[in-house]
Amino acid sequence: MPIISKSFDLDSVEWRRVTDPDCKEFRVDFEYNLLGYDLESGRLDMLLRYGKGGHCRRHRHVASTVTLVLEGEQFLTEMLPDGRTRSIHRKKGDYALPHDEYGGDDGGTIMLSMTTPDGILFEYFDDGMKNSWTLSIEQYVDAWNSGKTYGAPHSASEAAAA
Repeated sequence: MPIISKSFDLDSVEWRRVTDPDCKEFRVDFEYNLLGYDLESGRLDMLLRYGKGGHCRRHRHVASTVTLVLEGEQFLTEMLPDGRTRSIHRKKGDYALPHDEYGGDDGGTIMLSMTTPDGILFEYFDDGMKNSWTLSIEQYVDAWNSGKTYGAPHSASEAAAA
């Protein structure tokens, strides 16, 4: 497994910031770090850090994902099949299987360990939940190795083509 970050020292790992000013429902603003990956076995480990009021993009985990809260808090809002939502609150030291995430009043940092048989990690959705696109381990690693952040397509037509 190629190791990118050899430490969990949150002050020494390389953080890459993701924002999405097009999202009007909430403020997409978080940072991430690639710890390591194994394309052959379908595994990727990463750190995710939310600043105060920062959210991830609207998504669902396609890969089997295990989460460990390292600092602060993690909140999740699950969209249930009947249209209701369920809120979940996790604190430092909590270990669980997650969904849509954001930090607490003082942010939060989590570790994600994901495993997938087909390489797909996430499915992302636009504000209307109509257009979706996926992100694979290979796309994630390629973006990291090229010095870029992984991200959403630039238009609905790109999302539909993904």
